[in-house]
Amino acid sequence: MSIHRIRLLGDPVLRTKCESISQPTSAAVRMIVDDLRETLRDWQSRFGSGRAIAAPQIGAPVRIVYVEMDRPWPLINPEIVDIGTEDFSVWDDCFSFPNLLVRVQRAYRIKVRYQDIKGDHHEIEVEGDRAELLQHEIDHLDGVLAVDRAHGADPFCLREEWSRWYTSKDRYGEPEPRVAHLSASLL
Repeated sequence: MSIHRIRLLGDPVLRTKCESISQPTSAAVRMIVDDLRETLRDWQSRFGSGRAIAAPQIGAPVRIVYVEMDRPWPLINPEIVDIGTEDFSVWDDCFSFPNLLVRVQRAYRIKVRYQDIKGDHHEIEVEGDRAELLQHEIDHLDGVLAVDRAHGADPFCLREEWSRWYTSKDRYGEPEPRVAHLSASLL
C-alpha cells in the first residue's frame, strides 16, 4: 500500500480513456484499490474532506473508483447505464484542481453497473450527491474533468473566494463569487 501524489490539472494521464479491468480479483487490482484507499484517507486526514478518488488521479489509467462515505466501496469497471431526466446544478470540486470549484450540471438520478473486488456484478440506483459524485468519478475514467463540464455564466470560482463567501454571515442575498476566466492552457 502506498500513498500517491494526486495528479493535477494539466497532467496527461487525467485525459486518458482508462482501460477496462479483465480480472477484478487480481492482486494488481487489489493493490490499486489499497493505494486509492490510502491516498484518499491521507487527503481526508490532511484536509478534512474527500469522498472518492479515481485511479487516473494516482497515475493508474484503469477503470477503478474508490468511494468512502458510509462504507469503503471500490467500483471496478463502473458504467452509467441509465440517466434520469431531472438535472441539478452544483459547485463541484476535485483533488486534481484543489484551488478551484466549477459549477456543473448533473443528472439527479443515475443507475450504475460495476464489479466489486470479488468479481461480482452489481447494479445500483443513486440520486442527489451520490449521483453527482459517481458521475464526477466515472468522468475521470473517460478523461473528462469537471472543468470540461462547466455550466452557466461564470462557472469557475476560486476555493478561497468560495470559502470566504460561504462562511460569511452576510452571504444571504449576495451573489456567489465567481472567477470568469480560467487559463485555456490548463484545460
